[in-house]
Amino acid sequence: MLVVALAMPRAAKADANLEAWLAALRTEAEAAGVSRATFDAAMKGFKPDLKLPDLVLPGRPKNDARGQAEFTRAPSEYLDRAYLMRLAKQGQELLRQHEKTLEKIERDIGVDRYSVLAIWGRETSFGRHKLGHDAITALATQAYLGRRKEMFRDELIAALRMLESGVPRSLMRSSWAGAVGLTQFMPTEYFIHAYDLDGDGKTDIWHSVPDALASAAMQLKGKGWVPGQTWGYEVKLTGAADCAYEGPTQARTIAEWNELGFKRANGKPWTEKQLTLQAYVMSPAGGYGPTFLALENFQVIRRYNMSDLYAVFVGHLADRIAGGGDFVTPWGGIAAQKTSHIEEIQTRLKAAGYEISIVDGKIGSNTRKNVGLYERANNLKVDCWPSDAVLKHMRSSASR
Repeated sequence: MLVVALAMPRAAKADANLEAWLAALRTEAEAAGVSRATFDAAMKGFKPDLKLPDLVLPGRPKNDARGQAEFTRAPSEYLDRAYLMRLAKQGQELLRQHEKTLEKIERDIGVDRYSVLAIWGRETSFGRHKLGHDAITALATQAYLGRRKEMFRDELIAALRMLESGVPRSLMRSSWAGAVGLTQFMPTEYFIHAYDLDGDGKTDIWHSVPDALASAAMQLKGKGWVPGQTWGYEVKLTGAADCAYEGPTQARTIAEWNELGFKRANGKPWTEKQLTLQAYVMSPAGGYGPTFLALENFQVIRRYNMSDLYAVFVGHLADRIAGGGDFVTPWGGIAAQKTSHIEEIQTRLKAAGYEISIVDGKIGSNTRKNVGLYERANNLKVDCWPSDAVLKHMRSSASR
């Protein structure tokens, strides 16, 4: 009985907090044009889905990346060769099937057919992947208990506006983060970039391939897509050209990278036009896989999904659909690192004066660069990877 007596006040408090949160949300939704009837129908009986990743809950790690394949899988696993080959073959079939649609997208929007197909392939395996969550529940859970409450609150309001505009709740199946449709649109993006390419008076990103692909193209265009330009080039690291040059803050012209020793991995010479392009070094597996000179369209793809591995997947799949082959440099045998392990390395780098702004337990471009700079400074092998060896060296140095 004592357990019940202690538990009841906690439950009552949690219910009261949720009711207050819903009341404030209702007011905000009404101000955004969502009727009370739509709101009440959508949120009736809402209970947070505590199985979702990225929630702030007692006993759960602060940096919970469950469900985020870009941060929980090794690069070689995420960029699985067999899967990419299968998607590329399907994409080439879809090139022929949707030729007129893709021509119209290129002509009217300015994004190439291969890239929009690659987005569709990565996001839902060309519509074969069935989304496992109700978008309203997922977004409301993230807005109430998530690590990025304000962002998801905006997305939830936009999702409610979608219902208000006539989108059926049955279509609002989503990823754990609330992205919907064939090309995985966040609700706020729907109202900015959704596009009726098939001309039937409806914007249907769920069933109309023309609308879904054109909407993805509009999103890429809105994020700065450069027509006629690829996403990047695989390069070889030679001599002083190492992975510690990584990151957008170290961007240079390809001519300058060429002078530093960055050569095309396929052995082809740089063209005069290519030499004038601005690019930065990007090594998603550090020294244990391909390295790229990333162009502006790589950054644009990252704005669709903020992950280097995601952008490499989409860019490389687009190349494969267009007839390109495999990476020249193979992926090494590194595994995904533990969040706590990466956090410790980030914390130690920050304490030592390296430019680590966020300790998040994720291996991003800035972390790889600063690991490489640490390795350079300490005469270690420069592989730009937050490995056990790097952490051991840091701990040893700190104990001296």
